[in-house]
Amino acid sequence: MSKRELIDCICEINRTAKAEFLARFSEDDLNAYLEHLMEADVKQMALCA
Repeated sequence: MSKRELIDCICEINRTAKAEFLARFSEDDLNAYLEHLMEADVKQMALCA
């Protein structure tokens, strides 16, 4: 994924995240954060089930 795509995905999951702020980080950092968000989202869905 490109940096722009990573930022867009993060903003879809974390609606409080600002693209301008996320743009300061490397693609590796953004990818790691996106993975963390997706794991947290899966865990949250499991708790609600």
